[in-house]
Amino acid sequence: MDDRWTPEHVLSLSPDAASRKAASRLSAPAPWTGTGSDDRALWGHCQGSGGSPYRTVVDLEGPAYQCSCPSRKFPCKHALGLLLLWSAGGTGQDRAPDWAAGWLDARREQDRLRRERPRGEPAAAGAAAGGAARATAAGRLARRSGRVAAGAAELQVRMADQLRSGLADAPRQGAAAWGGVAARMVDAQAPGLASRARELGAVPASGPGWPSRLLEEYGLLHLLASGYGRVDTLPEALAATVRARVGFTVDTAELLRGPLVRDSWLVLGSSDSADERLTTRRIWLRGSRSGRPALLLSFGRPGAAPEYALPTGMLLDAELAFHPGARPLRAALGTRFSAPAAPPAAEAVPPGLSLDAALDAYGRALEDDPWLDSWPVVLEAVVPLPGALGWELADHTGPQPVAIPVDRRSTPDSGLWRLAAVSGGRPLTLFGECGHRGFTPITAWYPDGNRIRTLGVTA
Repeated sequence: MDDRWTPEHVLSLSPDAASRKAASRLSAPAPWTGTGSDDRALWGHCQGSGGSPYRTVVDLEGPAYQCSCPSRKFPCKHALGLLLLWSAGGTGQDRAPDWAAGWLDARREQDRLRRERPRGEPAAAGAAAGGAARATAAGRLARRSGRVAAGAAELQVRMADQLRSGLADAPRQGAAAWGGVAARMVDAQAPGLASRARELGAVPASGPGWPSRLLEEYGLLHLLASGYGRVDTLPEALAATVRARVGFTVDTAELLRGPLVRDSWLVLGSSDSADERLTTRRIWLRGSRSGRPALLLSFGRPGAAPEYALPTGMLLDAELAFHPGARPLRAALGTRFSAPAAPPAAEAVPPGLSLDAALDAYGRALEDDPWLDSWPVVLEAVVPLPGALGWELADHTGPQPVAIPVDRRSTPDSGLWRLAAVSGGRPLTLFGECGHRGFTPITAWYPDGNRIRTLGVTA
């Protein structure tokens, strides 16, 4: 592996499909002049429809972008096209021209000042204002907590009434009844309870075993609602988990005050999901020294890519602040001490677990967080296989073959066939999420000649 990004990673930075298509047309050398790159940035002039070419520069440590074109998309097609050209080795090595170096130096100075800014309490001149703001925030939190508690109590009454009357009328009620309950939970400022209520309404009330599946969802929702009803009596870590599952969030600035975990974080993979309002990017990391898994969430509005973009397979020397909980996983990205770099060749493929060990890891995580749908794991030596009942991952390393189904709800067919193609029936190292619905593959590592390459399954 080297430090150049793959085309798949470059295109993942795109704000929309139209930008990806336009960037692909700009990935050839023809429209570019004066291109160059060094270990931190790349630049070039792209001839557009006007008389003067556009000046484009990309800071790889952000990444961050600057272009003189009038596009309101971020990054624009010129920045993406330049990255694709660089990914293919078409920019060459050079020294940054003044117009690019000036912008890059200004960005480095801003980053330096931000890192040197103290993380502690506000200065004395602003202490009074800070105290008033904290008091106001505490009041808002207390009022919201009361509304959430009332909503959780109402939800428990609703579930108790349903169970007393039985589940026979569940097919008739459908999702509409629980959609109204979810709307009430939104009014109570409990989006986590609302989401689980919608999931309850989405359980198919047909097929073998549907009452059991419905009761499982009832149990999880009842456990969360009743847990919030006595959240003040729970152990601190479990109480934080319950609050997070209900929908309370922690301010990132507060998290970054500490404690912080500095490590060399391996980027295990990423995946995007989108609706009409927002693109959500999930990036999974693992500490090379601590071994801790971490999840970064990043969001992008229409016309803009999510904030974070980290190349899969690279190492990032950085600080993370973990959200509180019984099984901390989600984290906020703090100071980065270097740009992402390729790991040593001997560490290009992360160590993995057997399938049995991965299932045990998910089980241990469930002990701390019973609402956990899945847990991130690296599987070692598994073979993807299509079958009559769907795709599965087979592990033949133990005394008896073991297999787990692939969660098809979040895995595209195209990714699975690419996975089977690079495997060719041979075992792979595979990262993904192991959960009660099966395994969601995200990244595969496979040999290609003398190099180790990565494959994004969900891309």
